[in-house]
Amino acid sequence: MRLSVILGFVVLSSLQVVNAQNAYFKMGQQAFLDGDFKAAVKHLEKSCIIDSNNTSALWMLGYSYYHSENYKKSIAAYNRVIALKPADASAYYYRARAEGYFAKENQSADAEREKYLLAAILDFTKAIAVEPNDMQNNTKCYQNRGIAYREYAEFKLQPGKFYDKTRAINSLKASIADLEKILDNRQDIQSQIDLSKKELSETSIPAHR
Repeated sequence: MRLSVILGFVVLSSLQVVNAQNAYFKMGQQAFLDGDFKAAVKHLEKSCIIDSNNTSALWMLGYSYYHSENYKKSIAAYNRVIALKPADASAYYYRARAEGYFAKENQSADAEREKYLLAAILDFTKAIAVEPNDMQNNTKCYQNRGIAYREYAEFKLQPGKFYDKTRAINSLKASIADLEKILDNRQDIQSQIDLSKKELSETSIPAHR
């Protein structure tokens, strides 16, 4: 086969791949913008198979999984986004949200639940560190990290081998500290603070050993 024919075939094949990728991406993007997340997942999965480094497609795929309540796949998609763009604060934020919901799913074993609760707290912290001057981002992160700290405390107060009153108390204090950072006369935040303070007051300080 002549070299010119081979080159022509390679170029044509490459163009077909690009066109397919663009078509799936555009259909996925439109479904995403329309709020049809199940359709978005269908198209964006195909787009990401063709181009696994398209961070825009991966980000939308993670968000679409999240709103389809497929939290495990959402986490996996955002893992890929963060591997390619480690300074993407929104990827850390939504991975943290997915981790928090995944931890609360009934089928999660206690060890897995603790793992993902801690991962959510860590990812909210990373999102703040990546964009320290983004007040809108940080407000969301402090609010959700404050709630995550309380959920972790509730987990550590459950009877069983994961019970740890000291860590629960420290987490409740951290919850209150985070929520107080964004209080600013917001009644919804004050309610969250009151809830964390109530749980803290009902958890006695352990005796020194």
